Amino acid sequence: MKSLFVYALGIAVASGGLAGCANMSETQKGTATGAGIGAAAGAVIGGASGGNRGARAGTGAVVGGAIGAGAGYLWSQRMQQQKQAMEQATKGTGVAVTQTADNQLKLEIPSDISFDTGRYDIRPNFAPILDRFAGSLRDHTATNVAIVGHTDSTGSDAINDPLSVNRAASTRDYLAARGVSTNRIGVSGQGSRYPVAENNSEMGRAKNRRVEIYVAEPAPAQTQAPAPAPAPAPAPAGRGY
Repeated sequence: MKSLFVYALGIAVASGGLAGCANMSETQKGTATGAGIGAAAGAVIGGASGGNRGARAGTGAVVGGAIGAGAGYLWSQRMQQQKQAMEQATKGTGVAVTQTADNQLKLEIPSDISFDTGRYDIRPNFAPILDRFAGSLRDHTATNVAIVGHTDSTGSDAINDPLSVNRAASTRDYLAARGVSTNRIGVSGQGSRYPVAENNSEMGRAKNRRVEIYVAEPAPAQTQAPAPAPAPAPAPAGRGY
């Protein structure tokens, strides 16, 4: 599994180098970054799905790269406005609102706001934040949302994996009940695999029990001019008499 993550990381780093080329447009940089992130994610997902992990990782990287290449993200005026609105809505709550390197808006929701230990129902102090977030999503319909649930290391993967998914799904369902189309929202759970703090203290474990929400505005697909029609074949020579 370690080699799989190294493989995926190598893809992402390579794409980061491409995205930094000075002669690339902003859209091209976004596309390169998106391709690398998609490839890295595809490699991990493909490798984790069983069977020949090396082969599946390679296939996942190709598919993920194709998806990511078409999903370069814009940081438009709408995205900036949404970021400012969410910063205002979450001020003083402990929610971190940031712009990621690939132009996504990220909300990191700590456990003391979002969920009680071992549970996935929305806490009362999380609800007002989601209410305002749902309003901003209704106002900015060009964006898509990815919600990722996480847990601390207490308990086994058999418990933590579905719990992290359920936390993400519960957040999605709350937004959907407030008028946000579920077609715009993807959910996933990472269990305890991606901690942001040490798990050897209650404070660290509380930081790891979290939900991350990503908002992205896909860049418009670049269209290519149609290829010129082939020249007509020359007429066959007539028979001489």
